[in-house]
Amino acid sequence: MTEPLKHISVLGEEAPEALLTDPNGIYVDGTFGRGGHSRRILEKLGPEGRLYAFDRDPEAVVAARGITDPRFTIIHEPFSTMRESLAALGVTEVTGVFLDIGVSSPQIDDAARGFSFRMDGPLDMRMDTTRGETAAEWLARASEAEIREAVKVFGEERFAGPIARAIVRRRHESPITTTKDLAALVASVVPRNKKDQLQHPATRTFQAIRIQVNAELDELRRALSAAGAILRPEGRLAVISFHSLEDRIVKRFFEREAHPERELDPRLPIPASQLPQPRFTDVKRIMPGEAECEANPRARSAVLRVGVRTAAAWVEGDGA
Repeated sequence: MTEPLKHISVLGEEAPEALLTDPNGIYVDGTFGRGGHSRRILEKLGPEGRLYAFDRDPEAVVAARGITDPRFTIIHEPFSTMRESLAALGVTEVTGVFLDIGVSSPQIDDAARGFSFRMDGPLDMRMDTTRGETAAEWLARASEAEIREAVKVFGEERFAGPIARAIVRRRHESPITTTKDLAALVASVVPRNKKDQLQHPATRTFQAIRIQVNAELDELRRALSAAGAILRPEGRLAVISFHSLEDRIVKRFFEREAHPERELDPRLPIPASQLPQPRFTDVKRIMPGEAECEANPRARSAVLRVGVRTAAAWVEGDGA
């Protein structure tokens, strides 16, 4: 028996519907979170179907272990490891892979995790609290140039220079260890957004540092490549992204894999028979409806992209 839903899953009906083609197939949910999508996938699976879920958040793994369905397995690893983690269980080919990118609501709402400036808490920001460097530790050791680059690229923040200088100046006086400390420091050098007065000045900086600490964009690129490698022909990859940096990576991945010939120098006289074959096809973009956006504000920025795997060989390193 599957457990009742406790959180609103974005595109909770559309994503499983787009993903599942064979009710008795093998599926991967790369981002279990609190299990909304996994539970819906299980509801649609047949008796021989299997669902392997990944999450690097220990609290999500604990929640997943509450699902007693024998068709379900939770794996405490980043979704970028899906190929080798599944191979260790004897699974080398799957019917569908689903990824719901970004931070989950329970992570944001827990002050102890340090993801949000709305509540004071330790400046942690790790998806996996059992390993790796915290945000506070990274800010204590990173150079001004590294901080500036991360805030500029991952936060798309035009005040990245003043923010990095302020952080470096401040840490010489005392360490930055709490979300309140960081938010106040950033707010002291970043003016309010005139177009969006409700947006906190530290919003982009918090996003940037979270992405940096968790290597989120690199993890996403590796996960997309891993999914391409393990999907069987006609298998589907479905990815929900919530901000432009993530969606750009997903969009370009599907464009490159659906049209590999565009990567070639057009001046080269390559016969049509020798052109690389597409590894994904039938790529679709699905947006939440107005009713869902009204009921769940988080859905407003969501984009679901779905592609179908072809029979073309996946060469090691493709999709990186």
